[in-house]
Amino acid sequence: MKISARNVLPGRVVALTKGPVTTEVVLEIAPGVQITATITTHSAEQLGLKEGDKAYGMIKASSVMVGVD
Repeated sequence: MKISARNVLPGRVVALTKGPVTTEVVLEIAPGVQITATITTHSAEQLGLKEGDKAYGMIKASSVMVGVD
């Protein structure tokens, strides 16, 4: 698989919250470090995602916001 995204984070699916339209996917990319993505439920089914599966989080954005307290 080749993609244009530069930020590809390998991880494991640790949680799936399936809804009628969207599914929330939580990937653990390092011990104690998780990222969450919301994808269509159809896409989650097509990918065959299950807890414990290896998956990749890919981040492609035209801007990144940073904030501090």
